[in-house]
Amino acid sequence: MDNALLLPGTPFNYAAPVLPPAFSVNPILGQDNTPLNNLTTDTGATLGRVLFYDKRLSTNQTISCASCHQQSHGFSDPRQFSVGFDGGLTGRNSMGLSHARWYQRRNFFWDERADTLEDQVLMPIQNSVEMGMTLEALTNRLAAEPFYTNLFAQTFGTPGITTNRIARALAQFVRSIVSVQSKYDAGITNGFANFTPQENLGRQIYFGQVGNPRATCVACHGTDNFVPGPNINNNGLEFPFVDPGLGGITGLTNDFGKFKVPSLRNIELTAPYMHDGQLTNLEQVVEFYNSGVVDNPNLSPPLRLPAGPGQPAGPVLRLNLTPQQKAALVAFLRTLTDPNLATNPKYSDPFNYGN
Repeated sequence: MDNALLLPGTPFNYAAPVLPPAFSVNPILGQDNTPLNNLTTDTGATLGRVLFYDKRLSTNQTISCASCHQQSHGFSDPRQFSVGFDGGLTGRNSMGLSHARWYQRRNFFWDERADTLEDQVLMPIQNSVEMGMTLEALTNRLAAEPFYTNLFAQTFGTPGITTNRIARALAQFVRSIVSVQSKYDAGITNGFANFTPQENLGRQIYFGQVGNPRATCVACHGTDNFVPGPNINNNGLEFPFVDPGLGGITGLTNDFGKFKVPSLRNIELTAPYMHDGQLTNLEQVVEFYNSGVVDNPNLSPPLRLPAGPGQPAGPVLRLNLTPQQKAALVAFLRTLTDPNLATNPKYSDPFNYGN
């Protein structure tokens, strides 16, 4: 399989991507979760890319990280639930990975059970449904491949293959997945003169400039990065809670039904939507927030109106968008698609298996 690995003579640029000016100042600058002991390097992310696409990471060598995080789908899975190495199904939809570097809370998975990205990348490998490997078996398997010895030496200075190094390399690659060539990114530089009237109307609705001023998507998907801020949220998808979310990790009543808020970058590519993949298209997503949010004790404040006198909590916010406004909001969300991300070779499968 050594000959099946195809890498450029000079590594792709992962360490210093060209980013819009807004990424170099707060609030986006302060959202960066890259630890000082694992700064992204070109060789480290290259190693991470190889690991990400290598089916050796699963016990029967049938599943890679990319099996459930597909580049053409914004590094998400078009299936409602992902299929593991032995045919079992995961309990949640696979979240897209672009802009994971800027998840300010630093915790990962829908229920945020991983404290860091370095912790997160090792968990699916060991999961009994997803990849079914032990870390000891994994390091032994990789050590038997000469090209891995070379790649680990290029990245870390010595050829030793350890779980810590595997985690660091995979995390570097995931953090390198940056999407800044969308129609929206181009619009920032020209006052959105490249937008259609419909897209501009959708942009104004998204940022609360048209209609109900409280109806702002940006309250949970903030900044030009469209990633969550410091909070984990309950978006009113269901009640009673079929999936406890964060509450299943902490055991705290106030955490039930709370889930990580994903980035909206490339949302057009990442269907189906929500942690359980129950919504199949953007029109359904917009209609859910327009009229379908389910009241529950843990509903996040941006989805409520102010409480009246003597009320413990205000009623659920209904957007009351017209059909034209809903269509405009969907059109705006599609401007967040970056076609380059879906095809860029620096993020693509480096293996050629002859099929």
